[in-house]
Amino acid sequence: MKLHQALRSVDKFRTVFDFGGRDVAHWFPGHMAKGLKQMRSNLKKVDCIIEIHDARIPFSGRNHVFQETLDVRPHLLVLNKMDLADLSSKQTILKMLEKKGVKNVLFTDSLKQRDDSIKKLAPMVVEIIENKPRFNRDENTDYCLMVIGVPNVGKSSLINSLRRTNLKKGRASRVGGEPGITKAVLTKIQVCERPIMHLLDTPGVLPPKIESVETGMKLALCGTILDHLVGEDIIADYLLYSLNRLGKFSYVERYDLQEPSDDIQYVLKRISVKLGKTQRVKAITGVGNVTVTVPNYTAAAYDFIRAFRKGELGLVMLD
Repeated sequence: MKLHQALRSVDKFRTVFDFGGRDVAHWFPGHMAKGLKQMRSNLKKVDCIIEIHDARIPFSGRNHVFQETLDVRPHLLVLNKMDLADLSSKQTILKMLEKKGVKNVLFTDSLKQRDDSIKKLAPMVVEIIENKPRFNRDENTDYCLMVIGVPNVGKSSLINSLRRTNLKKGRASRVGGEPGITKAVLTKIQVCERPIMHLLDTPGVLPPKIESVETGMKLALCGTILDHLVGEDIIADYLLYSLNRLGKFSYVERYDLQEPSDDIQYVLKRISVKLGKTQRVKAITGVGNVTVTVPNYTAAAYDFIRAFRKGELGLVMLD
């Protein structure tokens, strides 16, 4: 089928996603409340707050509790994973953030071995701190920063990247591909020599109440919530809906589809066939049980979601 004929059917795709009355209240694990309490207790040692968030969702899912309880200190918003985001509207994003009172913003890719944006962070922090009162830390010549953010946005990766860039040392903070790796506020980690600069790594903390199911789904799609709490099938369906809405159809070629589709079951079936992700199950028939091979939809959904998170389905901006 020719491309213009295939894209004609896109006009009939969903314009609104059906969340099926889902409740996101159970997406706030108990250790997160403990982590926020520890952050507050360590605040008197801190000169500047570094909030890290996913560049693909610069507005959605930022924890308002951070701003209410921790924003008494100078604040820098780091939008990480910029290598996965469509930054064609970067200036618009910066203007919208400024309207919300966020003036200090830095885009980073903390997994990159040499990232020029990481080099800008320490000088930027020093300038921010010097323009604000240091409360009871005026006599200190070193700087203490606290890194905060929702889960799995790259806090630990940023710390390790800063150490690699400024100190030529290896990683000091554990990094994982799923949310919840950092469970408690850690001891100080040095990330710069001139000036002496330490960071406090903290656990990812989601808002106690996510503002909407769609915000929750964006957080889930970006990996800030454990997949099984939401369901791989619904995350994959929301991903398909989002890609179609944004006109990102690279999944068609990747999975050998004939054209874009709005049917997640069809897409997952094609993925399972292409990748050989099948499973054998027993089927009850009138003459006894038989074993049949069927598509493994969960494995296919996971591959689809993982491809998005690794940037293999193109650059996107979900907000």
